Amino acid sequence: MFDKLRRLLVPSRTATPVTEPGASPRTRTRQPNLFEAAASYVAATADDDQDRMDEASGWVSPEALSFGVSELACRAVIALARERDESPEKVARSLLGLPAV
Repeated sequence: MFDKLRRLLVPSRTATPVTEPGASPRTRTRQPNLFEAAASYVAATADDDQDRMDEASGWVSPEALSFGVSELACRAVIALARERDESPEKVARSLLGLPAV
C-alpha cells in the first residue's frame, strides 16, 4: 500500500523547477508537488491553454495528477457548498447541470 502511495506522490518524470520568489539563488528552485500540478492543470483547462496543460501534466505522474485534480474538485465543491449553504451533492450536480435528486 505504501509503495503505491509513494508512486503517486513521487514524480516519475523530470519536472520543470518552480522559481520561488524571494528565495536565495541556492534554494530558489524546487520541484512542483502534485497539488501545484493539479492547480495549474485545472486553471489552464479553464483558460483553454493547452501549452500550460501540457507543462503541468509533465510535472507529476498521470496518477498523481488525477489524484490532485480529484482532491481539488472535492475541496472546490465543499467551499461552494459552504458559501451557498447547500449540500455538496446539490452543488456538484448543479455544476454539472444534472437534475436535483
